[in-house]
Amino acid sequence: MSKAGLAAAQRKMTEAGVDQVAIDVFASYYRQLEEGRTGIIGEDTIRPLVDPPKLHEADVDDQAAAEALDRTVIIKLNGGLGTSMGLDKAKSLLEVRDGKTFLDIVVEQVLAARSRYGARLPLLFMDSFNTREDTLAHLGRYSELAVDGLPLDFLQNEEPKLRADDLTPVEWPQDASLEWCPPGHGDLYTALLGSGVLEKLLAAGYKYASVSNGDNLGAVPDAKLAGWFAASGAPYAAELCPRTINDKKGGHLAIRRSDGQLILRDTAQTAPEEMAYFTDEHRHPFFHTNNLWFDLEALRRVLEERHGVLGLQLIRNEKTVDPTDAGSTPVIQIESAMGGAIEVFPGATCIVVDRSRFLPVKTTNELLLLRSDIYSLDADSHLAKNTDTVCEIDLDSHFYKKIRDFEVRIPDPPSLRDATRLAVEGDWTFGAGVEVSGEAHLAADSGPATVPDGSRLSGEVTPDDF
Repeated sequence: MSKAGLAAAQRKMTEAGVDQVAIDVFASYYRQLEEGRTGIIGEDTIRPLVDPPKLHEADVDDQAAAEALDRTVIIKLNGGLGTSMGLDKAKSLLEVRDGKTFLDIVVEQVLAARSRYGARLPLLFMDSFNTREDTLAHLGRYSELAVDGLPLDFLQNEEPKLRADDLTPVEWPQDASLEWCPPGHGDLYTALLGSGVLEKLLAAGYKYASVSNGDNLGAVPDAKLAGWFAASGAPYAAELCPRTINDKKGGHLAIRRSDGQLILRDTAQTAPEEMAYFTDEHRHPFFHTNNLWFDLEALRRVLEERHGVLGLQLIRNEKTVDPTDAGSTPVIQIESAMGGAIEVFPGATCIVVDRSRFLPVKTTNELLLLRSDIYSLDADSHLAKNTDTVCEIDLDSHFYKKIRDFEVRIPDPPSLRDATRLAVEGDWTFGAGVEVSGEAHLAADSGPATVPDGSRLSGEVTPDDF
């Protein structure tokens, strides 16, 4: 059945107009599924990465840094709808602070860097079919953004979800769009090639790419990093941060014992019985930020050698065809991580950067932090931290997970500058001018509760305290 399944999947992709290179990449992963590969990377096959280079120790000439930035393109992943937060449009269109969305702030960061360094610095978004229209409409207000005749975006590919029982493309007449899924952000390289954008960048004289998630506003254009990467001569580099006890979920780099090559291991590539090794911040002391740098010429060369199929590690993602219906048909989504490309490039390297370059927003917990007085936007639209520490946030997911519920209950973010932890259990609505000091734990056992305007929260708090 699986052989027929591959043919059916290829036919479905062809009929939908998917680029042939993307179909070839899908077929290579499909064959790995047939062979029973899981993508698991065993702890006994790797050595921990213990002493990578650090950006604050790098000596980079200012002129060389500016010249490297002028040959750099900024690429932002922008395919997500933010459905986990209850959004039905591009997550990047969510307001972050000061009336500005992720898109607005990213654009302002790039325009500020162009002005500061005299760099061309094009900005490209890898959109999905779900985010493209809204994104380009919003970007239309920035007439000065496009440079060198380059587009503002390129499309991520799509592929069929496969039935878990026989690996044939799933059918879901109730909503045919649910029969398709993105191939993970490892599709970046395939999409750059198939869209023609890679060739356009090279023809315009660009040499380097700096890639990061669209919801990570800390990954600003950085001339020193660009200069370091150019001077390294490496074809590829990943940004890392020191791991803390709270950084258990993110992937990490390791050294493959068989050949000494740097590789990326994500959660989905770790056996359940080895998760204790994966989450041990002492054994694997640095996490992968998903901020990447690569040489565009090196990428083209490797893609040509491999006929467009980089061969990134397979990630087998088991879901249901309708993610909101646990009883719907079980499916397998074939995915890959863009950071997995580190093992494709001999001589690839990494560098440890300041934690300020890793500020993703995955939940309303992080959104509350960015909206609070812990951060402000400086003249270059960089998020400037106003405190020495960052408050830990734990909002009750029953009442704050979805952005609409969150904004109804916390219309005016409390002051967190003097706070170390804010935990909210139950249904609380915050008034204006609320301040949190030290650790505060709000508990409401029954029914909604309100924090009055101007309250100062500390320690254990119940509705009876007001």
